[in-house]
Amino acid sequence: MNTDIITKEQVAKLMDHAVLKPGMTDDDIRSNAAMCIARGVGDLCVRPSDAALAVDLLKDTDTTVAVVLSFPHGASRTEVKALEAKLAIEDGADELDMVMNIGKFLSENYEYVQRDIEAVVAEAKGKNVLVKVILATCLLTLDQVAKACEIAIAAGADFVKTSTGFNGEGATPEVVEVMLETCAGRAKVKPSGGIRDWDRAVMFLKMGVGRLGVGSADKILDGATPEGEDAY
Repeated sequence: MNTDIITKEQVAKLMDHAVLKPGMTDDDIRSNAAMCIARGVGDLCVRPSDAALAVDLLKDTDTTVAVVLSFPHGASRTEVKALEAKLAIEDGADELDMVMNIGKFLSENYEYVQRDIEAVVAEAKGKNVLVKVILATCLLTLDQVAKACEIAIAAGADFVKTSTGFNGEGATPEVVEVMLETCAGRAKVKPSGGIRDWDRAVMFLKMGVGRLGVGSADKILDGATPEGEDAY
């Protein structure tokens, strides 16, 4: 991306718009899918039980569908994560956002964490399905963030992602910088959590991230600066 000129259309295309709150209904999925189509949002991120509906609503559009796995705690058994991945792909998911096993990571059982991610990657491999690994960076030191990125990369993940948005602080510039430096082009970075306005979205894009995890894509786009109507 040319970071000297960032348009609303570019920002919209790089947004993963999340519809993940427990009380959200089928009608919420329908209305948010319609918003994504109308606003040119790149991806709609949904719960596993909403995958088939979202795929049907977004069929033949430019908006892809991501499905979360073991959300929001990451503590499901590896076999369950792999099955969730398999079923989401069968439902038509384009992308998988899995939560790293945070407890095992903090226990320094890094082999377990890598195998856990590898099991999901194995389901996606060869099927043109991206895997993003949610690290829950709010629970980690910066050194641990770097270590978690290395494990995700070794396991074959396409993206590393800061957080679920359901557990503590979301993305911060300090954490995202460590992720970008550690990944060094080997995987892309997706900040998520706390991105609620145009300026913050553009700030992360100018840092070099590959996606933005948001819960209010329409409000962010509506808040673009006058220059952002055409360019920022």
